[in-house]
Amino acid sequence: MTLRWLSLSPLMLAMAGPALAAECPSLLQGELPKLRAKENIDLCQRFAGKPMLVVNTASFCGFAPQFKSLEALNQRFKGQGLEVVGVPSNDFKQESRDGEETAKVCYVNYGVTFTMTEPQIVKGPDATHLFKVLAEQSSAPRWNFYKYVIDRQGKVIANFSSLTTPDDPELIAAVEKAIASKP
Repeated sequence: MTLRWLSLSPLMLAMAGPALAAECPSLLQGELPKLRAKENIDLCQRFAGKPMLVVNTASFCGFAPQFKSLEALNQRFKGQGLEVVGVPSNDFKQESRDGEETAKVCYVNYGVTFTMTEPQIVKGPDATHLFKVLAEQSSAPRWNFYKYVIDRQGKVIANFSSLTTPDDPELIAAVEKAIASKP
């Protein structure tokens, strides 16, 4: 009996792989390179079933001090499963071309501990897949520090302009709604 179970186990794993991939929402298909790391983030593996706040960032934007309140939001809600993801972009001409400089701004200047990616294109036809789907579900970012709250099913439930700070009551309410959503 044990031998039969072991012989079925690889078959069961092979059959489960496509089923798990099929359950991954479109939003989370693909990978993004992690900031200052030699690894990619498999978005589905890392974030499927989790509430998220995705923000396109820029190191030299006047809204960059929001990194501090994004980190506070991350600390406040990470124990409830929230994943904050920062995606630097030079689409609005305010991000360094040097990932090391971007990392210094995020990690050293603002103490960011949430997930950050290498700079990506976030608007237009060349946008990374994540931002193409965010735009389809809501709207493309209009400036740096545009924020998307995503529920556990991978659907945008709210988006906020750069002017909305991470401690805004409406954004907090949307994050709490995403946390309360069913996977």
